[in-house]
Amino acid sequence: MGGARISVGDWVIAVGVGATLLVAGLSGQHPSTDLAPLGYLLLTAGGLSLAARRWAPVTVLIVTASCALGYQSVGFDVPVVAFLFAVYAAVRAGHRIVTVAGSVVMLTALPLAILVSPHDWPVGEAFTQSRDVLELAWLIAAGAAGEALRQAERRADEAERTREETARRRASEERLHIARELHDSLTHQISVIKVQAEVAVHLARKRGEQVPEALLAIREAGREAAGELRATLEALRDDGKSPPKGLDHVPELLEGARMAGLDAELTIEGRRGVVPPAVDRTAYRIVQESLTNVARHAAAATASVRIDYRPDALLIRVDDDGRATPATAPLPGVGLLGMRERVTALGGHLRAAPRSEGGFTVQAELPLDHTS
Repeated sequence: MGGARISVGDWVIAVGVGATLLVAGLSGQHPSTDLAPLGYLLLTAGGLSLAARRWAPVTVLIVTASCALGYQSVGFDVPVVAFLFAVYAAVRAGHRIVTVAGSVVMLTALPLAILVSPHDWPVGEAFTQSRDVLELAWLIAAGAAGEALRQAERRADEAERTREETARRRASEERLHIARELHDSLTHQISVIKVQAEVAVHLARKRGEQVPEALLAIREAGREAAGELRATLEALRDDGKSPPKGLDHVPELLEGARMAGLDAELTIEGRRGVVPPAVDRTAYRIVQESLTNVARHAAAATASVRIDYRPDALLIRVDDDGRATPATAPLPGVGLLGMRERVTALGGHLRAAPRSEGGFTVQAELPLDHTS
């Protein structure tokens, strides 16, 4: 709460407490000495300092304690009301240890301040008077009230944060749902246009006719539109919370699998050329999800990952020697469905099935030309 600003309400409370203390000092037992003005000043200052209790709670705690000890030592037998307010504010701000330490010091120093006052209290009566001035029960109540309100505010903040996180998650889910709906509906129509244009161009060239420029433009526009739709869906999948990982991070996945007890090996074939970012991210996710499934469900001892760079496509294959067989094919889970959606969105193909010799295979073919 160190950044809280002093409000009108803070001043109202501070002036009210200061006025109450001043009236109590004027009407109660007080010395008729030259120290009386100092006592009135300390009574008023202790109350007015409460205006900053939310801005600087520890400082206010020290000031109110010092003022209380000061006016008690000059002979003003007035309850330390301002100090109780300061205890409440400090605990509410989370300064529990400092408040407990300050309260212990206050309970110890208050009888000494009364002993040095002009009233010449006997030692026993000084301790009795200190209990009247600062009741331990009121001190505990002030601290308990501050802690209770602090916990209530913390729970309210957590509830608000949970609501915001839920709203963001629902918005992300809705955004992805809309992206999928748009992709499914538009891709079909654009694919029809693109195929028809491809066929028309092929037939015209086969007959030796000149291909109209408009037809070539339609074909190219269809290719570009299909690529943009796939890229848009992939961008909407990205939550933006962490930097995307790609093929360069696949060795890290295998190292993690080995540390988990899986004998995993990586084979790379072909020469790597330009890999579109969406394909790069999808390839990484396929390997990641496949190795995760092997570790969790396959009961496998070995796994192999093969990355084959081809001129027009990227081939990813993950094999394991687990317990899956064609007769006991597992039901596709959320991970496999997610992989299939990613691959399909890029215009690729995914095959995930048990191997005849035992174990499981995940194979994905991702086109490297988004416009094809």
